[in-house]
Amino acid sequence: MSISPRHRAFSAAALAAALLLTAACGDTSLPTAGGANADAYQSVIDNAPVAAAADIPVGSLMATIRDRGELVQGGTDTAAVFSLTDPVSGKTTGFDAGLAAMLAKYITGKPAVKLVQVQVTNREALLQSGSVDAVIATYTITPKRAEKVAFAGPYYSSGNAILVEREDTAITGVADLNGKTVCTQTSSTAAQNIAQHAPSARIVLFDTNAQCVQAVQQGRADAYVIDQALLLGSAHREPDKVKVVGEPFTSEPYGIGVPLDHPEMKIFVDDWLRKIQADGSWAALWRATVGDIVEGDAPAPPAVGSVAGS
Repeated sequence: MSISPRHRAFSAAALAAALLLTAACGDTSLPTAGGANADAYQSVIDNAPVAAAADIPVGSLMATIRDRGELVQGGTDTAAVFSLTDPVSGKTTGFDAGLAAMLAKYITGKPAVKLVQVQVTNREALLQSGSVDAVIATYTITPKRAEKVAFAGPYYSSGNAILVEREDTAITGVADLNGKTVCTQTSSTAAQNIAQHAPSARIVLFDTNAQCVQAVQQGRADAYVIDQALLLGSAHREPDKVKVVGEPFTSEPYGIGVPLDHPEMKIFVDDWLRKIQADGSWAALWRATVGDIVEGDAPAPPAVGSVAGS
């Protein structure tokens, strides 16, 4: 992760967890928020595959989910682009929300998801207690977490990325930061990554995300570098003023957390991820969510099982 423990707690709370531990039921099949292109998003869910009966053995966690008729997902409804609930319609959309709906459909035949709000501090406990079937919430795979839960995936690769003024065409990747004024947060380790990847960049530090975004808008900085998930939220809120360019240039792999005591679930979800990568569903979901904010083609999805702990 590109940010310090103090900032990690803040951004994770804002982008990967809700502030309260509550439960809410909702069919995530209709997009209304989170930056999702509505028609494209709906098409991905409508065309998502369904598992064969033979793939769900009796006594498995998948069979329990199928018989219940819905997937209980640990997640959030406050993360723009990844999982955001429209307060008017109550519909939750975004890359993580779409994956949850697709996984639910793969198991039950319909995109029925019960969303249980999670916090950074309780994701492992909820999986260990069986309160949720899976956690899909920009959940970074780490060896320490993998001692308590199993991770399918990774399904998405995040890391430090670049935000620029909307009309900027000179910066498309990290090499273009050389010779430019680049801001990041004082509490972040992104400054070290900028210095490593663009050694001639002029680095300016601000205390908050809002100050960094404002510096780019006002021309006091050419670019802002921090974790991509945080930048996507800023770009979603002010799409006419700023944009995210290029792909992350550091690595933070997101996995789907599943219970350690149900190894069949990890195998099943890994196989499902490979299936939606191969049939184009993953890329289509990316284009309808993250791709609605980030310019460029859908990246190649991370190889399943490529990260220690997954």
